[in-house]
Amino acid sequence: MHLSLVIPAYNEAQRIGPTLERVRAYLARQDYAFEIIVVDDGSRDSTAAVAGSFEGVKVVRLDRNRGKGAAVRRGMLKEARGAHRFYYDADASTPIEELEACWPRFAAGADIVIGSRALAASRIERRQAWYREHMGRVFNLFLRGLGLTRFRDTQCGFKGFTARAAETCFPRQTLDGFSFDAELLHIAAMHGLRVDEVPVRWLNSPKSRVNPLTDSTRMFLDLLRVRANTAAGRYA
Repeated sequence: MHLSLVIPAYNEAQRIGPTLERVRAYLARQDYAFEIIVVDDGSRDSTAAVAGSFEGVKVVRLDRNRGKGAAVRRGMLKEARGAHRFYYDADASTPIEELEACWPRFAAGADIVIGSRALAASRIERRQAWYREHMGRVFNLFLRGLGLTRFRDTQCGFKGFTARAAETCFPRQTLDGFSFDAELLHIAAMHGLRVDEVPVRWLNSPKSRVNPLTDSTRMFLDLLRVRANTAAGRYA
C-alpha cells in the first residue's frame, strides 16, 4: 500500500460527497495502490452514510465528537496501512492534485511533507475572512514565540507522513482539538524528523468549523499544554 488518505469529518454530509468524488477520480488514475479512510468524528448528520456509499472507502465512526486531532490520530495510527499517510480536510480546500509535489520530497529523504499557504509560490485563490487570517497570524507568532515551531503555516489540513514518522509522532500526540497540527510538528522536531514544506493551491471554504472566539482561546491554551508536556518529558 503506497498511500493512505485519511479524511476527518464532522457533520460533513454536504461536502464529503463531492470531495470523495474528486479524490477517487484522481487516485484511480495513479499507478500506485491506495486506500481512503473517512473518520466520522461523532457526526449528528448523515456523514457516515454518504461516505459509506462510495465503493472502496473505509468509514470509521467515533462514538462521540472528540475533535479533529482525535479523528486524525485514529485514522493515521490505527487504520492506515500505507507507506505514506496523508490527512486531508473534508472540504478539499487543498486540491488533491497537490499530492504530486510531495512525492519528490519523500524521495529526497523527507519524513513529513506539509502544505503551506505562507510560501511565496503558494496560490491562494480564495482567501479566508480577514479576521481568520489575523487570528492565524497571531497564533503563529505565539507558536514561534514559545519556540514550538519554525513554520509560518502549521494549520493547513494537508500533511503527509512516512509510516515510520506517523508511528513516531501520533502515539505521542495529546491534543484532540485544532492545535494538534502544531503539536505534531513540535514532536517531529524533537525526534529529528525531516519536515519539508511545499507550496499549495488553496481555496478557502466559507463553512469553517473553527469558531473565532471559543476555538482560538482553546488553541492558545493548548500551546501552553504543549510547553508543559515538553518540560515534563511527555514527547520523549
